[in-house]
Amino acid sequence: MSDSKMDQLKKAQAEWEQRMIAGEKKVPQRDGCFTTLSDMEVPLLSTPADLEASGFDYMRDLGFPGEFPYTRGVQRNMYRGKLWTMRQFAGFSSAKETNERFKMLLEQGQNGLSTAFDMPTLMGYDADSPKSKGEVGKCGVAVSSLEDMEELYAGIPLGDVTTSMTINGPAIVILAMYFAVADKQGVPHHKVKGTLQNDILKEYIAQKEWLFPVKHAVDLVTDTIEFCTKEYPNWNTVSISGYHIREAGATAVQELAFTLADGLGYVEECLKRGMKIDDFAPRLSFFFDVHNDFFEEIAKFRAARRIWARLMRERYGAKDPKSLMLRTHAQTAGVSLTAQQPYNNIVRVAVQALAGILGGTNSLHTNSMDETLALPTQESVMIALRTQQIIAEESGVANIADPLGGSYFVEALTNRVEKDALDYIRRIDEMGGIVAAIENGFPQAEIANSAYHFQRQLEAKQKVMVGVNKYKAPEAKRMDTLYIDRSVEKNQIQKLAELRTKRSPQAYAETIRKVREAAVAGQNLCGPIGEAVKAYATLQEVCDTLRGVYGEYRETGSF
Repeated sequence: MSDSKMDQLKKAQAEWEQRMIAGEKKVPQRDGCFTTLSDMEVPLLSTPADLEASGFDYMRDLGFPGEFPYTRGVQRNMYRGKLWTMRQFAGFSSAKETNERFKMLLEQGQNGLSTAFDMPTLMGYDADSPKSKGEVGKCGVAVSSLEDMEELYAGIPLGDVTTSMTINGPAIVILAMYFAVADKQGVPHHKVKGTLQNDILKEYIAQKEWLFPVKHAVDLVTDTIEFCTKEYPNWNTVSISGYHIREAGATAVQELAFTLADGLGYVEECLKRGMKIDDFAPRLSFFFDVHNDFFEEIAKFRAARRIWARLMRERYGAKDPKSLMLRTHAQTAGVSLTAQQPYNNIVRVAVQALAGILGGTNSLHTNSMDETLALPTQESVMIALRTQQIIAEESGVANIADPLGGSYFVEALTNRVEKDALDYIRRIDEMGGIVAAIENGFPQAEIANSAYHFQRQLEAKQKVMVGVNKYKAPEAKRMDTLYIDRSVEKNQIQKLAELRTKRSPQAYAETIRKVREAAVAGQNLCGPIGEAVKAYATLQEVCDTLRGVYGEYRETGSF
């Protein structure tokens, strides 16, 4: 727009605003502040003038889908070529029962698996550990050994199905088990495709499921990136996760900034090992939350792709276009689900899913309506999956790439999110990087302050949660939820006892010794751990070996 046209627009807008002010007594306006969920001010009207300050340039800031800076998506024809992967999170009770749920989801049109593990597994303990009592199979599937992993994926061709596994502290051990199953199926390494979450930095920031001190934990993540880059070229070695950061109470900007900062931290560690940016960066992936504020979430996804592309090119000199592409999985916001009036959650999830899709996600999990009460039932899982399928097949939104691109409001909001996120990244850089920032408690304190601020807003009814602080209703009869019988724990303990009697004690002892020696020597542990799990060393036996070398992490209070 020419300067004269812009001046005319600004003058006309000012006159319109004056007419509106003059007629305010006749024009009703709802009470309250008009801000995003993260408290960014929302204008009544957005025009090209909102983009003027940033010097908005179409080719520089938007371009085309599948081309730098990827604001409009990482594929040229987006969902016309391939719909986003519908990857419903599943895992409960035993490996056998979860395997049955996997097969049901695949039969119903899901095109990727996503595995949830129980708390003992997430913390590197076997089902027979005293620390596991009462938790086996409760919040995910129990996996203590390669035998469990074999049962978990029995009858599922790992060369054809992509699998995501949500685990971090002991991720290197679980990955070794998965690769061992693929080997037993005879799947060539290049055909094994999927994603390991493996993002330990966000554990120290938000989720708190860690095993080892920060340096050693980051080394294990780097081991997997280095190993898979050479041996499993189509495996996504780490899913850099903002989801748990957002669930802990971060704003959209904080989620974006701290997630990208974590990604930069892993990039730096790989470069220190002498790896080349274009060798490993294409297999880095991301995982974001999709919260309630429709336009803010769309802007977040678009800003994320643009920031990452520019950082990879300008800071690290990446040349391969795949190194510049931020590929992301998304999940609707678990923290937004309510136990009050749980059927409302179906609507929340549908709106959030639509925002993730309009934001250009590559993969999506839609939460089930009863997940705030328990692990989901099969019926609620089916509703969540059908939500994605209805959006994909009936709404028409999959027919066009980035349909909100060019919206004055969406572009201005994308610019605002990008600017504020980059300011956080600059501050983290000045602290010496994300590891130093975590050790200083910076992201933890920022998130805690945001969570407290939002809770105060809810209590003051400045923000609304339907059914909780507004539109309350008498509680209906409690819905049926999934129950995990305690026999699961008993059966898992019995299976472990039998496993230890039938495995080769010599092979077990020898491979565990090699794991310990490699850890002491600071060598890449993927190979030794792979041999140990094939000898049926259990998850805890491997993790305890590493605990004996590295020690355990204890968080110090910082605020």
